[in-house]
Amino acid sequence: MRSDDIKSGYQRAPNRSLLRSLGVTDKEMELPFIGIANAYNTIVPGHVHLRQLAEKVHEGIAAGGGVPFEFGVIGICDGIAMGHEGMRFSLPSRENIADSVELMVQAHRFDGLVCIGTCDKIVPGMLMAAARCNIPTVVLTGGPMLSGYQEGKDLSLIDIFEGVGKVAAGTMSESQLCELECCAMPGCGSCQGLYTANTMACMTEAMGMSLPGCAAIPAVDAGKLRIARETGEAIIPLVEKQIKPRDIITKKSLMNAIRVDMALGGSTNTILHLMAVAVEAGVLLSLEDFNTVSDAIPHICHMQPSGPHSMQTLYRAGGIPAVLKRLEKYLDDSPTVSDKKILQIADRATVKNENVIRSTQDPISPAGGLKILSGSLAPDGAVVKCAAVPKNMWKHEGPARVFDGEQTAMKAILAREINEGEVIIIRYEGPRGSPGMPEMLSPTSALMGFGYTNVVLITDGRFSGGTRGPCIGHVAPEAAIGGPIALVEENDLIKIDLFQKKIDVLVKEKVLKQRKKQWTPVKKLLTGVLARYAETVEQANLGAVQR
Repeated sequence: MRSDDIKSGYQRAPNRSLLRSLGVTDKEMELPFIGIANAYNTIVPGHVHLRQLAEKVHEGIAAGGGVPFEFGVIGICDGIAMGHEGMRFSLPSRENIADSVELMVQAHRFDGLVCIGTCDKIVPGMLMAAARCNIPTVVLTGGPMLSGYQEGKDLSLIDIFEGVGKVAAGTMSESQLCELECCAMPGCGSCQGLYTANTMACMTEAMGMSLPGCAAIPAVDAGKLRIARETGEAIIPLVEKQIKPRDIITKKSLMNAIRVDMALGGSTNTILHLMAVAVEAGVLLSLEDFNTVSDAIPHICHMQPSGPHSMQTLYRAGGIPAVLKRLEKYLDDSPTVSDKKILQIADRATVKNENVIRSTQDPISPAGGLKILSGSLAPDGAVVKCAAVPKNMWKHEGPARVFDGEQTAMKAILAREINEGEVIIIRYEGPRGSPGMPEMLSPTSALMGFGYTNVVLITDGRFSGGTRGPCIGHVAPEAAIGGPIALVEENDLIKIDLFQKKIDVLVKEKVLKQRKKQWTPVKKLLTGVLARYAETVEQANLGAVQR
């Protein structure tokens, strides 16, 4: 056991003495030491209940024959960080989480690891750490929040963001918005739709790193307590058999996760995170893999924000095992942290609601929910959640409205300075340029709230999983390093074609070259975390990992 490094032999008497001060008994010295990385805190709704889940994990580890040791991990709520300077710190926190878990695991020589998290960057960071440390690991995701409710309608966080645009448009009063905000978010858990947090929980289960059914169980459901206990028990046989994350996170399992992502119509952020996990696992994964899967896998679940179904509805329909059932013929068989392989889980599952998890012969769309675009505006790729784009906007050509940053764009939107048919360009919000690649939920939601139907938004930043409409992000290369998006000028024609996966600026190449000669990078005064991040982060098409 790895833990022998801190407890075996007379030379380790000082180490054992410290362990004894924790109450570790002689018998426990002979058992596997299991770390519990817990992102519990009292500022993130998705994490405020994780203390209770951790208690059940403790019980499961002890019952299974291990010794649990819990430590804390940070967590940022993207919803609270949205729309201001705080959002620049969200994506960098993913690397901090991966680093902090690695530091604790390697310093204390745990034999196994249970990671407990829920929200957007926390679960990806934990998966990255698991692949990096490569000791037996199980991930427990904390579960989605129940839907809000008002006047016969289920609500989610996106209703509030879009309500801001409605107030600005004069179609909703501030008092109505206040009523909405008071009933939209009824308690703990990740935001209700298939936004980034819940999509990553689904990806974690689909790649085999959490127990079957874990992703969709609501945070407040007793089933979440039971699966927390089972997660604690499940880590012990993994330690005994030495089944490690890199045995589970393989090209096959990551492709399975992408297949589920496409079937669900998940968040564009999953592309960043799955790419980053692949890097840590030593797996070659490219943007083209996402397009290959998108072409082959139908979109079968019409989930919020583009559709009507919440995660609670998906849970009642059978959860991720039922989605695997639908995709059975497309999946590669691969191991999971349970005692079952992925096709066994699929075979034993039941689809409980045909309207929620549709047949692959009767899909929402014959192609998957995400697409990678490329062209003269994004030579290294851009990402769109095509499942959330109306079919009449899959092809569009319009004049560019150029903004060097989210806040200036937001002011123009709220001032009604945007016209139908235009293409909003928000640049210098990429991994290095912002830095931190913030999400753009505020401007996209404002556009929806105003009722725009013929406006495209393109950015080298990111979009929230809650974004809907013709919104294209992750443009690479980004503006800060002189990518073509930095060279676009007001009223340049921009052309997108989701059918052909193309995104172009209709300006002659010689003109762009001349603009490039005159271009100078925007310099920002940076300190602390963001300064270090900007120096070391890769481009979005490489997962925005740090080097």
